[in-house]
Amino acid sequence: MATLTLKNKKPAAKTRNAEGEKRAPIRGKGVSKPRPSLAKAQAERAEREERYQQAQQQRNERPAPQRDVRRDERPARPGPRPGGFQQERPPQRSEPFRRDERPDRPRDDRQGRPGPRPGGPGGFNPDRPPQRGEPVRRNEHRDERPADRPRDDRPPRVDQRRVANRGPNFEPPQRPQQRHNPAREVSPEDGERLSKRMGELKLASRREADDWIAAGWVRVNGKVAVLGQRVGPDVQIDIDPAARNQQAQLVTVLLHKPIGYVSGQAEDGYEPAVVLFQPENRWTDDASGIKPNAGHHRNLAPAGRLDIDSTGLLVLTQDGRIARVLIGDDSDVEKEYLVRVEYVGLPGAEPVPEGTLPNAALSNNKLALLNHGLELDGEALKPAKVSWQNEHQLRFVLREGKKRQIRRMCELVGLKVVGLKRVRIGRIPLGHLPVGQWRYLAPWEKF
Repeated sequence: MATLTLKNKKPAAKTRNAEGEKRAPIRGKGVSKPRPSLAKAQAERAEREERYQQAQQQRNERPAPQRDVRRDERPARPGPRPGGFQQERPPQRSEPFRRDERPDRPRDDRQGRPGPRPGGPGGFNPDRPPQRGEPVRRNEHRDERPADRPRDDRPPRVDQRRVANRGPNFEPPQRPQQRHNPAREVSPEDGERLSKRMGELKLASRREADDWIAAGWVRVNGKVAVLGQRVGPDVQIDIDPAARNQQAQLVTVLLHKPIGYVSGQAEDGYEPAVVLFQPENRWTDDASGIKPNAGHHRNLAPAGRLDIDSTGLLVLTQDGRIARVLIGDDSDVEKEYLVRVEYVGLPGAEPVPEGTLPNAALSNNKLALLNHGLELDGEALKPAKVSWQNEHQLRFVLREGKKRQIRRMCELVGLKVVGLKRVRIGRIPLGHLPVGQWRYLAPWEKF
């Protein structure tokens, strides 16, 4: 039988040594040391402690170094006077320089100041001009007034803003004349504010109009307009194309608001609906083609209200024109709702048999009142379109939006709202937009 031999084959590692004992596992480049026993570890620790104590004892028994005898024979320096200034030691950085401690300088008659140093080498002579390379000592000539003049000869300052402190010859300072802007010198009868006029013409919101006027993008009869300018009904208003380009970059968001979110500012621990405007909540079927931008979160405000316990279409916009169209005083945009109700009746009315459906319990006269004839807060409501969708659900089409209007209207005719959903605003339907998701208003869509 033939025997095959493999080349370059490494021999198997030996697991036992020459004495037949099992070897410890190989770790790294060497063999790990066997773990010492507890008695051995305590003995090594006692031995190290004994060596340390011996080294400390030898260090304490070491003789002190001999001092220099010549250094000890030097005369001692005079110590500093108690509380005084050490003349031989230069002043430290944080220590004031005391001129009055120098005994070699005569005193001056002025307030006990030290007089000038006597002339001579290194001294200061007031009659001698400073030589080249010699520092100019400004402190010596800081007080040029004569010695016989008192220092506090000036009268104290008096606050003349008070009438009691004013003298007989007091003259108030002249105020600069106020400059007048000819564009603002128009009486209210001659016209209205330019920003209001631009809002009525639906050119921009009042806030946008003021920004455009401040930027110089608005001209009235060929002249650049100013803030606060009043105009008549027959003026020609021209808008710079730069304002139109800025306006085209504003976005409007359509959100399917879920129950539990408020449409405006956060209140009572509930979050505003604008927090749902995040990239992960964008509808995958959004066909607007608008790319999300961090600037789209700036000045994004709701155009209309939707109660916290209601759901449906909510509009968030940066465009003041859209906000004016939807919630302006002259807004005429329809808003459609699907309302699920229960009949509870009115106080003092005859009860209906148990199990009666709401559409059968509500009379035709009360349904007509829902369409027109009700009042809220002392004001008559605009005509509405109210009809039955099924036995439990009503369809409301309103052209105004008062606070909790539909719920209060239903209470006036004996109905209780158990569910409310807004499905359309103008020509924009809610469609298949999922709850909690949003999409952009496409450029070709109009309310």
